Amino acid sequence: QVQLIESGGGLVSPGGSLRLSCKASGDTVYTYSVGWFRQAPGSEREFVAGIKRPGSYIYENSVKGRFTMSRDNGENTVYLQMNNLKPDDTAVYYCAADRRIITSSLRNPAEWDYWGQGTQVTVSS
Repeated sequence: QVQLIESGGGLVSPGGSLRLSCKASGDTVYTYSVGWFRQAPGSEREFVAGIKRPGSYIYENSVKGRFTMSRDNGENTVYLQMNNLKPDDTAVYYCAADRRIITSSLRNPAEWDYWGQGTQVTVSS
């Protein structure tokens, strides 16, 4: 089974950028569907971006045009480039992987099998 480790979080001013990484081990990440989720204090975990294998990337509406998901199969890593960050983007960000998830379930965190430990993103002046 795959293990996932996120990194790249931190404190950034509004309008700034961060790139999150999700490094996979134990298996090849391109054989999985992969998603990014986030959870703010007192809120439920919410879908940010994802790709169902095979398929194209999909994004939650509030991040479209600002966040870009990609993956490097050679590095066995998935990325989330986040630009023009806003205070509402503050949350712990998680990556998730699953081999059997269906398109209609991509946004449901309960449907994903494997999770990283999360990385904190704080957007504040």
